[in-house]
Amino acid sequence: MKILAVDLGDARTGLACCDKTEFLASPLCVLHERDINNVLSRVIAAAEEVEAGEIVIGHPKHMNGDEGDRAEKCAFFAKVLAQHVNIPVTLWDERCTTVMAHDILNETDVRGKKRKETVDAVAATLILESYLQYRKNKREQQDKA
Repeated sequence: MKILAVDLGDARTGLACCDKTEFLASPLCVLHERDINNVLSRVIAAAEEVEAGEIVIGHPKHMNGDEGDRAEKCAFFAKVLAQHVNIPVTLWDERCTTVMAHDILNETDVRGKKRKETVDAVAATLILESYLQYRKNKREQQDKA
């Protein structure tokens, strides 16, 4: 099943998608949009375009597990999105994904404007990779039972 991942931001929102086999997660695009209603519409359109069977929203909790303003905003976005689509919408812990995305871009020497353009899509890809690994591990545990 194709899964769409969303790294929600104030000015930029990264999107990533996986293939039907849930093996390969790839950056899709970065939405340059501040209006949350426009972001919602564009995420819905992206999910329809890639024929996603699920949408995963990054849930940026604090390192101690508490939820701050950003996590609450993402949870609210996920709740509203779920009311507009007929597929599951899942919140997924995204602690450190943006830091990891910056590390990856450092390693590949991506700098300046290009870095700003891609970091959110890379973060969405990391969110999706983490979720796909969870799904794979869950299936393997069920197969053993």
